[in-house]
Amino acid sequence: MAKLETVYGLHAVQALLKSAPHRVNEILVLQGRQDQRLQKLLAAAQAADIKVRQASRKELDKLVDGNHQGVVAMSFPGELHDEKFLYRLLDELKEDAFLLVLDGVTDPHNLGACLRTAEAAGVHAVIAPKDNSASLTPTARKVSCGAAEVLPYIPVTNLARCLRQLQEKGVWIIGTAGEAEQSVYQQDLKGPMALVMGAEGPGMRRLTRECCDGLINIPMAGEISSLNVSVATGVCLFEAVRQRR
Repeated sequence: MAKLETVYGLHAVQALLKSAPHRVNEILVLQGRQDQRLQKLLAAAQAADIKVRQASRKELDKLVDGNHQGVVAMSFPGELHDEKFLYRLLDELKEDAFLLVLDGVTDPHNLGACLRTAEAAGVHAVIAPKDNSASLTPTARKVSCGAAEVLPYIPVTNLARCLRQLQEKGVWIIGTAGEAEQSVYQQDLKGPMALVMGAEGPGMRRLTRECCDGLINIPMAGEISSLNVSVATGVCLFEAVRQRR
């Protein structure tokens, strides 16, 4: 039998109930919690015929390392998102591909925030290298506010090879770099596109950079020379959204 995963926090559990109720084995709720937001979640669980059990704060704290807001879902792992899934997804798209690539983002909080932003922007999938990247930990899922339950996150073995295959499928690869001559506002971000964000500090790796069709920067007016990766991701993705509309 597959090992159960913990998904916690109101947003994340609600998103899971909405997108994949068949994955939820059981929901644990803090004893005595009866507010309106929880009632909505419990109604969704009841409609899907999912068992709900009251639990003490001690039991919930033991299950998760973070702010569970009094709600924890025990769920079966979702569909395996791998490169085959990615190429199948691209083949089935009825619109131009809109992808986000995270090259070496290792903080699960940043990963969760990037997923949340990407889902809000209408990105079709988020791609990252398997090694030296944050994985979909319960913390990343919680910070994503449910985006991790609906947006495919695809770890790949060889990122440079994956980017070249995307190019063969007609996807334009746009990387971000502080020293780029073109700004995000000057670059054409319409059409099939993958936006590549590097790790905070070192930025994109050399092989990743060599795969890019173009490089962009975010113009800075202040004294501080860089943005948090999730904030920078939001700036670039929503400029792309503006252009694509």
